Amino acid sequence: MVLIAVLLVLGGMFLLWMADRQRRETGLPQGRVVYVDSTAWEETPQALYDPVTNLTGKPDYLVRRGESVIPVEVKSTRVKDAPYDGHLYQLAAYCLLVERTFGTRPPYGILHYPNRTFEIPYTTELEGALLALLEEMREKARKRRHPRSHEAPARCRHCGYRHICDQKLA
Repeated sequence: MVLIAVLLVLGGMFLLWMADRQRRETGLPQGRVVYVDSTAWEETPQALYDPVTNLTGKPDYLVRRGESVIPVEVKSTRVKDAPYDGHLYQLAAYCLLVERTFGTRPPYGILHYPNRTFEIPYTTELEGALLALLEEMREKARKRRHPRSHEAPARCRHCGYRHICDQKLA
């Protein structure tokens, strides 16, 4: 009987260790995962939406830590010294969407690359730069039609707008 109890305790400790290891590998902070965009066994959650900016997005994860909800974006590319600018703005957009959706401003967001994890503070400066970029994009969209900006067939195949794009690569 004691042997079974010891084995159960050891098995439980092993499972907790594996869960913590997996959490660290995905870049998730401690806390309760409240949103997951990519699971094979669950329905894809609804996108976050802000009617003020007309911004919508689906972060990979949202983790609740106390009163804060932290967006986590997992990237498949490696990075050298710093996150890519486009990834920073994407994370800033998720921070804005979290604030507008949950009513509380995240203090930071997380960008996780295979070789590095960055905790990016969600500052008023970053928010301002995001809002300026969104306005610039809207202004350019009003002025002219934009041709596709790449020649990468794999990127085109996985684009979320492929079904409505008249410039998709064959």
